Amino acid sequence: MKKQGSDSNPTPVLPALPEPLKDLKIKYTKIFINNEWHNSVSGKKFEVFNPANEEKICEIEEGDKADIDKAVKAARRAFELGSPWRTMDASERGRLLNKLADLVERDRLILATMEAIDGGKLFSTAYLMDLGACIKTLRYCAGWADKIHGQTVPMDGNFFTFTRHEPIGVCGQIIPWNFPLVMFIWKIAPALCCGNTVVVKPAEQTPLTALYMGSLIKEAGFPPGVVNIVPGFGPTAGAAISHHMDIDKVAFTGSTEVGKLIKEAAGKSNLKRVTLELGGKSPNIIFADADLDTAVEFAHIGLFYHQGQCCIAGSRIFVEEPIYDEFVRRSIERAKKYTLGDPLLPGVQQGPQIDKEQFQKILELIESGKKEGAKLECGGGPWGDKGYFIQPTVFSNVTDDMRIAKEEIFGPVQQIMKFKTVDEVIKRANNTSYGLAAAVFTKDIDKALTFAAALQAGTVWVNCYSAMSAQCPFGGFKMSGNGREMGEYGLHEYTEVKTVTIKIPQKNS
Repeated sequence: MKKQGSDSNPTPVLPALPEPLKDLKIKYTKIFINNEWHNSVSGKKFEVFNPANEEKICEIEEGDKADIDKAVKAARRAFELGSPWRTMDASERGRLLNKLADLVERDRLILATMEAIDGGKLFSTAYLMDLGACIKTLRYCAGWADKIHGQTVPMDGNFFTFTRHEPIGVCGQIIPWNFPLVMFIWKIAPALCCGNTVVVKPAEQTPLTALYMGSLIKEAGFPPGVVNIVPGFGPTAGAAISHHMDIDKVAFTGSTEVGKLIKEAAGKSNLKRVTLELGGKSPNIIFADADLDTAVEFAHIGLFYHQGQCCIAGSRIFVEEPIYDEFVRRSIERAKKYTLGDPLLPGVQQGPQIDKEQFQKILELIESGKKEGAKLECGGGPWGDKGYFIQPTVFSNVTDDMRIAKEEIFGPVQQIMKFKTVDEVIKRANNTSYGLAAAVFTKDIDKALTFAAALQAGTVWVNCYSAMSAQCPFGGFKMSGNGREMGEYGLHEYTEVKTVTIKIPQKNS
């Protein structure tokens, strides 16, 4: 096996990083239904702000129940038997998804600049990582479009039986603010690949890239009504999707609290299919035999990436006792190297939190850590005189009963705990209502395989963290959600299996 980075198997090359656009004009602020731009039925709008400077970017048409109803009607018409979308060859659906990937690649700079301004995401991260993942996901799902098929079944008797994998129908998709464009693509690409139509509600904090995608979806040639985008708020537009009697499936990424409401709404309405990708409090377990430099770096990135605003954040770090003090020392040193500031500027490594509500929640949890006896090693407060910035914060001497060890902080706050034995740390790692991700760092293959089996999480990483790809299924155990996104498993969430049995005169093998 050739080692990556050798001459015959070179390390993948990232594209060169351009400068962000200086005077980005926001062209798309309306509701996208039937490949057309609409004002809200109510006439209401809402403001969108830049979290780095708290300045207003623009106003967006505010969709609510009436607008969701319009969008669902359009999506249902597009899904009718005999429609252009339903009669289209599966390979043509794949071609449209590839065309959309081409357009995203063409407008990569616009979309990355928008993500940085709208969501406080580092421009370099948005351009290289997020946009790269979006393009790859579209192309991955495009390749699957004409490879989703059923089976012939050798049932008893004189019958011919086969299965069809049919699209579910109209899918409501509610996406979060932390990865606005990636989550938009994660939702629409598998749904469209399988032949569904969609009504998407982007997060009210970060609707800009989703609306821009509406223009690209139309340009790519998707028929009217196949993709509809309704910006608005959770209690109005989001609730309308969850309760809607003519939506066949809802997919949601966000908090466990809201995920429960969506499942309840599905039960009280039409028992629509539900997939949920929810919160996490993921354990990251570091053994004394691990490569310490690697473990410290992955633990750091696994927590501080995007200001800690990741559902998979490794926010419970368990370090074996013999290396605990050294691990803490190196983690503090690493956190102190950060440069905070405008995410559009080169050299900045940490941007702002998304809004005032999250900013205040994180600071309140930091205060709880101090009061409950954790040792604040660095950070611990706000940064700068404008924008929602929080200093990179490291706590040591954290115990499992503290709020910072139990609650999802969703901020740049690292908790480092100590353990002594394998059995102890397995129990502690699993002692949570969440089960999204987990990691173990060790050079011992027996330990690695033991933990891969024992940890109650949808993804377990060994000697790495946050390694994700369009080919790999992603989702949670327990209260971290239901179902999977991405990979072949993710496509199953967007199809219904139909069994067709035909009486025949005589069956022959």
